[in-house]
Amino acid sequence: MAVQSLYRRYRPQRFSELKGQEHVVRALKNAVINSREGHAYLFSGPRGTGKTTTARILAKVLNCEKPIEGEPCCECGSCLAVQQGNSFDVIELDAASNNSVDDIRDIIAAASLGSPGRHKVYILDEVHMLSKKASAALLKTLEEPPSHVVFVLATTDPEKVAETIRSRTQHLQFHLLPIDELEAHVRWVVADAGIEISDEAIYAVLRQGAGSARDTLSALELSAATGGVLDEVTPVDEFVEAFIQFDAGRLLAAVANTVNFGRDPRTIVNDLVRHLRDCFLTQMAPQLVQLPESRMAVLTTQATHLGTPRIVKIIEGLGLSMNDMRNAPDSRVVLEVALVRLVHRELQTGVESLLARIERLEKELESRPTFAPAPVNPVTGKAVLGGRAAQDPSAPLVRPVVAPTPVVDTAPVVSGVGSAEQVAATWSTAVIGQLKGMSRAIAQMAKPIDRDGTLVLLVDNDPSAKRVSDNLPQMLGVIHQAAGGVCSVIVETRLAEARSAPIVRPDLIAEEDFIDPDEVKALPTISKASLKNELTDAFPGSELLSEEE
Repeated sequence: MAVQSLYRRYRPQRFSELKGQEHVVRALKNAVINSREGHAYLFSGPRGTGKTTTARILAKVLNCEKPIEGEPCCECGSCLAVQQGNSFDVIELDAASNNSVDDIRDIIAAASLGSPGRHKVYILDEVHMLSKKASAALLKTLEEPPSHVVFVLATTDPEKVAETIRSRTQHLQFHLLPIDELEAHVRWVVADAGIEISDEAIYAVLRQGAGSARDTLSALELSAATGGVLDEVTPVDEFVEAFIQFDAGRLLAAVANTVNFGRDPRTIVNDLVRHLRDCFLTQMAPQLVQLPESRMAVLTTQATHLGTPRIVKIIEGLGLSMNDMRNAPDSRVVLEVALVRLVHRELQTGVESLLARIERLEKELESRPTFAPAPVNPVTGKAVLGGRAAQDPSAPLVRPVVAPTPVVDTAPVVSGVGSAEQVAATWSTAVIGQLKGMSRAIAQMAKPIDRDGTLVLLVDNDPSAKRVSDNLPQMLGVIHQAAGGVCSVIVETRLAEARSAPIVRPDLIAEEDFIDPDEVKALPTISKASLKNELTDAFPGSELLSEEE
């Protein structure tokens, strides 16, 4: 004979035994005590919070032979029959499988018949699964049922229940259990059932139960059967750490391991969204997070690293993936693409991602060096030819793209002071010839010169300068070896003006090259007559034609 599961063995039999639903208990007990019970109730809430159990307790007390202050005695024949599931006064139906209009018509036809007890109670579970025609057939009976009939409708999704049905019922909402109350209940069950389990395993059970009494007891039973070892089916912490590190590979590996463990992609998304919601609440309303203090500290740290805006963005992205999974041939591919998109900024779309890119570009522009405007000739009002270099005759025709502070290798290949001149003279063989791969290609972009003992690597433009600067730590060992010791190295880029046009400085024009305008005016002129004579002498026998010809 199979052993009865824990959640059935410890199912509440009285209102006082219900956990975490005091508002529901108070409303129903007062109604029974004052004989004001309704003809139709709608119980809604998450799974495993006691909706069906409460409906059975209500059915017991309505037919109990000796009720005590709104509680069933649980000893009379009617109470025992309800507990054993063979009462003629209680009819339980699953609306998910009995959702046709014919099923509802059978219920309506049987409702008018009498029963052994004072009330006939119909319990319809998952009532939101009824078809439209079935819901319409139920309306009339709900509005004007026989005086001895009570309907209890239960659902996990009240928004899908027709408004016309909801308006004809008393709607009582069930909630997930507070973590402290659920922990106390689990410890009582552990003690009563004689289960040996560690505190760490109890916390894992509570975490997997997530506020559902039935799910928590099921997890407790599994933990007890495995010797206190309860592996989380969805490793939510692994997913969150991958989000924090922007590690797409780690996310895909977590998906693969979880799917291999038997979890489908939709369930993975549900578990992640629920966990991220708790992370979000740790930042916005910590009192709403129903978790042990140790687990609460972990979620708070994760939320701090992710940041509230990014948590919301991830939840939104996962929600969209749920919609895409409905018609997708392979829901796992949809999940993997969604996760990769959430950690790759280049793949993100929308106004937020565009603003982030603009902000990143602005920061890059702000980090670039700025220069004073080119000098202006006070006479002409135009920029002086030669640009900024003309301001100072001794200024070099280069501008640094990195700070002029010397870059010195902290672990040189050789000791002593190196010669920058020697490196510049042997750059092709002593440096480029000794490098390999990308470092060698990047070194060929630079032209080395010696400037007062400092090795200056000249490049053509800013992108080249950045690549040489980023790769400089890999080249320093070879440079110092060629220099015979440690030498200072900087990277600079040539000015575009220096390459495209020569710089003219008026103060450097040679005196013999200067042309006086008055001397030009005094030069002798050539008349047309003398020009004709010279042409005739140059070409004997030629005939000069008139200008008209």
